[in-house]
Amino acid sequence: MIVILFGAPGVGKGTQAVILAEKLGIAHLSTGDAFRAAIKNQTPVGLLAKGYVDAGDLVPDDVVARIVEEAMNGEEFTNGCILDGFPRTRPQADALQQLLSAKGLAVDKVVNLEVDDETIISRLLQRGRADDQEDIIRNRLAVYNAETAPLLDYYNDAGLLVSINGIGDVNEVSSRIVAALT
Repeated sequence: MIVILFGAPGVGKGTQAVILAEKLGIAHLSTGDAFRAAIKNQTPVGLLAKGYVDAGDLVPDDVVARIVEEAMNGEEFTNGCILDGFPRTRPQADALQQLLSAKGLAVDKVVNLEVDDETIISRLLQRGRADDQEDIIRNRLAVYNAETAPLLDYYNDAGLLVSINGIGDVNEVSSRIVAALT
């Protein structure tokens, strides 16, 4: 089973991915973790990504896709996975489709966690990270709405999208997601 967790920064994708991976018995593939592992292990694509990161540049879609592909070659992903943080653009979605197709797999479901912007801002401000300042959060939401949210139509048109209310207790939200997947 291949599930994509989708939603704006701060909706709880990472938290839900960990819970769902355990409930569904499949691996959780965090793009951030895959990046850090590729860079730490100095894989060719990790070194390439490091160059962009060190320069403060966005990592191009093809490099991001190669990092995810490298991670998905791990044995823990043979039964599928929950993708968290990928894809974020249409080229990344296309790359994912090609990658999965080559393995005889396909995305089973895209779960969009819906949370309003003001709740997201409140959640992220409470987190207390250095980059969790209101102006930065609002910019991240604007970037998400401009670049990533259009993928919702793409996955909806493919019949893969299910939207879930992401507000509430963590266990309530995970129960809603599991119900939508079964």
